[in-house]
Amino acid sequence: MNRFTKAAVLGLVLATAAPLAAEAQSRNDRREYRQDRRDDRQDHRRERRDDRRDYRNGQYDNRREYRQDRRDDRRDYRAERRDDRNDYRRDQRWDRNNNNWWRGRDDFRDYRGARNGYWYAPSYGYYRVEPRYYNQRWSRGGYLPPAYRSYYVRDPYVYGLGPAPRGYRYVHAGNDIVMIAIATGLIASVLYGAF
Repeated sequence: MNRFTKAAVLGLVLATAAPLAAEAQSRNDRREYRQDRRDDRQDHRRERRDDRRDYRNGQYDNRREYRQDRRDDRRDYRAERRDDRNDYRRDQRWDRNNNNWWRGRDDFRDYRGARNGYWYAPSYGYYRVEPRYYNQRWSRGGYLPPAYRSYYVRDPYVYGLGPAPRGYRYVHAGNDIVMIAIATGLIASVLYGAF
């Protein structure tokens, strides 16, 4: 083989080998590039997951603190209302020695004194009474007529009364407060001259 042929063969080998080497080199570069991108995505996902976890934990703590604060606020509000109610009740309670204890109370706002043929029930107003019951003196063991059993005392505490036992209610009957059995109207006790 002559020199020229050797040079041509060598040139041909080099010409085909150089691109193959370059292609192999570029494949390695691409493989490394893809691996770098994969690693970057994994790192990014890990960071986002950690951020979400931190955010959730922070949010959970914030929610827990918020709920605790609201619970404390409600507890304080209830305590203040209870104190206000007790003060109001103490000021607005029935006083047997004071004939004007009821003045200024909302449940007596339309009370204008005794009227013939009518009784007055606080928070209900005046209601007509049969003449035979107008000056009735109620006593324990008697019965309150059905027509007058629905005028319940809304706040027995005002009159110095405790809660009625189960099956009993306090009812306004004229100027008296009568505790009756709900089912039968049997009078269990009487508070005379409430107002």
